[in-house]
Amino acid sequence: MAKSLLTVKNLSVCVKDKQDNQHKIVDNISFVVNSGEVIALIGESGSGKTTISLSCMGYARPGCFITDGEVRLDEESVLTKSLKELQTLRGKEITYVAQSAAASFNGAMTINAQVTEIPIITKAMTKEEAKNKAEKLYKELELPNPDTIGLRYPHQVSGGQLQRLMAAMAMISDPKLLILDEPTTALDVTTQIEVLHSFKKLIKNNNTAAIYVTHDLSLVAQVADHILVLKDGVHIEYGTTNQIINNPQEDYTKALIEAAHIMPDELSSSYLNTSKKTSLIDVQDITAGYGKQQEMIAVKNVNLSVEPGETVGIIGESGSGKTTLGRIISGLMAPKTGCVMLNGKPLKGDIAHRSRDELRDIQFAFQMADVALNPRQKIEKILGRPMQFYKKLSKKETRYEVEKLLGRVELPTEFSNRYPTELSGGQRQRVNLARALAAEPKLIICDEITSALDTIVAQQILDLLQSLQEELGLSYLFITHNIATVAQISKKIAVMREGKIIEQGFVEDVLTPPCHEYTQLLLNSVPEMRTDWLDKAVIERRQLLAELNRL
Repeated sequence: MAKSLLTVKNLSVCVKDKQDNQHKIVDNISFVVNSGEVIALIGESGSGKTTISLSCMGYARPGCFITDGEVRLDEESVLTKSLKELQTLRGKEITYVAQSAAASFNGAMTINAQVTEIPIITKAMTKEEAKNKAEKLYKELELPNPDTIGLRYPHQVSGGQLQRLMAAMAMISDPKLLILDEPTTALDVTTQIEVLHSFKKLIKNNNTAAIYVTHDLSLVAQVADHILVLKDGVHIEYGTTNQIINNPQEDYTKALIEAAHIMPDELSSSYLNTSKKTSLIDVQDITAGYGKQQEMIAVKNVNLSVEPGETVGIIGESGSGKTTLGRIISGLMAPKTGCVMLNGKPLKGDIAHRSRDELRDIQFAFQMADVALNPRQKIEKILGRPMQFYKKLSKKETRYEVEKLLGRVELPTEFSNRYPTELSGGQRQRVNLARALAAEPKLIICDEITSALDTIVAQQILDLLQSLQEELGLSYLFITHNIATVAQISKKIAVMREGKIIEQGFVEDVLTPPCHEYTQLLLNSVPEMRTDWLDKAVIERRQLLAELNRL
């Protein structure tokens, strides 16, 4: 019988408002994690997943208070420990892997210096012992050049490698409990499965207990033994992974399963369009890069067209040139060679030289609404500014149009007086879209706009995009690394790798085998709702990569 390592009983967490009133954000949560097991906490944003996992470390975020319940690690109470005792516990017996490894590493220090820092400071290991342990972990995590990768700086490794290096940092002290907080959200689909596979292997080899925080059931199915479904801080459903995935009891759990990032059963059928339409956007032989002379080429000889009222998806791994192409079309950067045509007329390379009407016709919806929206401005001002710039509306007219626009993106009119920080992630993304719509454009470039959202909210955004398209006749260039999302929303698709479009056409034609080897690699990386999918997918991915490298 497995030993109960972590016991959480009747845990409640409250937050105080400005009037000093308490509101429960986690309500009476209980679960047990055994050594060598993984429990997944799943639910949409605001469900209490991260709050619960942090409570297991005896930590509450500013403004939050653990009010009831107990947390026991190896039968020892965590919540009654002093701050000094907790500081010893954290980083040694309980370690945390955050969503963004890039934000967690110090860019001025080598990877080895950071991975080995805690055991050296606490004198748990000598410098040489810590270095040897780190290299052993790099090897277990299947990182390239495990004996030298630690000598690099964080910016010298990929995002997926950095996420695995963060796992090494968490595991170097041989913790009893590992907390994984959305560790693959920011990664492209092919990198994601390698990182997941590494985490699964590491947990198994070290008999470590783990809490896996995520909103995506298709990922949970690959690593978790048990699943706790949460909504608004309340227990919805608990069971084994097989039971939750194959026989969910609650409607909310069923909704999460339906919203998971899996390929649709049927792809959109291609059709013959005999009418001669002038393309809204024509990208002609575009080459572009970065550096003073654009010597670091990111996009090579790209040709692409978008017709009025259609959605074209751009997919590929991180670094394939997707966002660079979007930036060129919008004028945020100029191409080195080639040109972009709007309604059959060439556009100037950058926004500084484009007319107001040209700027108005092409709008950009950025990936991270948190950063894209000015936190010091109310929603009314954020949405009103493009209206005043492009349509020269009065303040009274602007106020009326802002309220109308909020209704169009399904937000209450009273949100106009709120700041972005007072909205949820999904609400901020709707405001982000609304700002693009405020100009009344013909094309919106959507750059990974659902990647940071939970699956239910992401689906709501996709539904909104489709309804706006039907209502307004909009065209979209939808940039993403998620092939399942593209298959759902796009009529046409372009697959990018290393700056080139290697395949493009109607969705059904491109994504139906036989496909290009790289497209097949992306398809094989879309998680399936099966507990035995991951190991097989990793093997197939590596075989396809070997074939691609031989080409």
